[in-house]
Amino acid sequence: MTLHWINWAIVAVYLLYVVGDGLRRTRGTATLDGYLLANRSLPWWAVGLSVMATQLSAITLIGTTGQGATDGLRFVQFYLGLPLAMVLLGVTLVPFLHGARVYTAYEYLERRFDARTRALTSLLFLLSRGLSCGTIIAAPAVVLSAFLGWKLAWCVALIGVPTIAYTVVGGVQAVTWADVKQMVVITGTIALIVGVLWWRLPVPLDDALRVAGSTGRLRAFDPSLTLTETYTVWSGLIGGTFLMLSYFGTDQSQVQRYLAARSVDEARTSLLMSAYWKIPLQALILLMGVLVYLFYVFTPAPLLHNPRHEAALRAERPMLFDDLRMRHEAAWQQRAGSALALRAAHGDPARQREWQAAVAGDQQIVDGVRAEALAAAAEVTGEPSRDVNYVMPRFVLEHLPLGFAGLFLAAVLAAAMSSIAAELNALATATVVDFYQRWVRPAAPDSHYLAVSKGATAAWGAVACVVATFAATLGSLIEVVNRFGSFFYGSILGVFLLAMVRRARARGAFVGLLAGMGAVGAVSFAAPQVSFLWHNVIGAVVVLAVGAVEAGLRRTD
Repeated sequence: MTLHWINWAIVAVYLLYVVGDGLRRTRGTATLDGYLLANRSLPWWAVGLSVMATQLSAITLIGTTGQGATDGLRFVQFYLGLPLAMVLLGVTLVPFLHGARVYTAYEYLERRFDARTRALTSLLFLLSRGLSCGTIIAAPAVVLSAFLGWKLAWCVALIGVPTIAYTVVGGVQAVTWADVKQMVVITGTIALIVGVLWWRLPVPLDDALRVAGSTGRLRAFDPSLTLTETYTVWSGLIGGTFLMLSYFGTDQSQVQRYLAARSVDEARTSLLMSAYWKIPLQALILLMGVLVYLFYVFTPAPLLHNPRHEAALRAERPMLFDDLRMRHEAAWQQRAGSALALRAAHGDPARQREWQAAVAGDQQIVDGVRAEALAAAAEVTGEPSRDVNYVMPRFVLEHLPLGFAGLFLAAVLAAAMSSIAAELNALATATVVDFYQRWVRPAAPDSHYLAVSKGATAAWGAVACVVATFAATLGSLIEVVNRFGSFFYGSILGVFLLAMVRRARARGAFVGLLAGMGAVGAVSFAAPQVSFLWHNVIGAVVVLAVGAVEAGLRRTD
């Protein structure tokens, strides 16, 4: 599958502009404070957009839209705890860390507890972010590889090398202002694609949404209280709040943003920007996925969205492929007929219920045929065949007007680069400040630490590119990146919460951190059915409990 030269021209212009602007913004980065924190001079709106861009990775544009197409709006519950988390952080950690004049959040832990607690917490951050950064590169790389026929390594390089270049040269200043521009590209592209999808639907939007509703794709809230279901109101409000508190309050990739703000008030305002706009933006992205599903209700859909797996199945098992394709086409025609009948039944509640049930039944048949095809593709290729990450890119490449593929690819690269750059900058900061400066070279001029920071950025970029080739095989990448984070986040949050307990001591914090990670690990392997969102709660509660017990025992001695 090839892209028209106009699409490639759009991508090339975008990449040249971002890298060029990053190089232009090297002014003021000759000192460590300028390189890592932009001399604490960034306005709130730039910090706020940077925070949102860091979260809005390519995984969001690729994985979340695919999630919306295959599973509907349920994923939005994941963010229900975000507004509460932002308010809590605004009155607790944000003013405290900004006022402490630290480079990393973990510096404070040494002041409050001891050096080993700081080092262990920072190490856990490095592990979690290193894995997540690789996953963020994997999202667009694996899709580009499948659609363009390039080797995965070349696709990783297309994304990673320009990002590493402007991050190494420009530091947090270049990263932040690139994020601002990238948010414009991303949101503009999303709005354009939603508009085109709406226009391309052969039925009015309200009729189309009625079809989506009959398959459960408009069910945004699930009130059930269960530990095994990931996307429910309660997992979002409780587990999501713990996750967001840890991510925005203790993860250096986010903390570094508001540490670079001009004041505490501007830092608070930058976080509230995400609290107000993240959920509507996420809902719009999921809706874009739902609209893609509706488009394929009325337009023939591919049997498999991953073109490489589809081609492999056709080549290796042609008779099975033809049988599955014909069954899939017949099921699609049946579903399309039921959907049109549902539209015609508008105003007749009894007939509407009848045809809603018919659409839901037809959808199960379509899903069943696709499940057979996915299983056969997995056997043929020897790879996981879940194709949720390919739904949106294939639609864009095959069905949108000329130039839109270039815009979408530029938006994907923008989302990937903004998140990768922020994380590389944070990984380098924690490496240099929490380990190199603290343990290896405590006294050196700024120029030395600046050079080491740039080297650390490049080194972490190389690590992330290697991780990307592994993460690409793990399924829905929007879930993979959050699984990686949730394994560590709860325990890290627990240490910072424990720091607010006056009687807590260093030994309790260190042992509690180890116990929290052990508890999450035990639950992950012994009870894998427990949703990863609850890992954040488990880790934080165990750290607090162990720290509180140790403080109580010390008091009775």
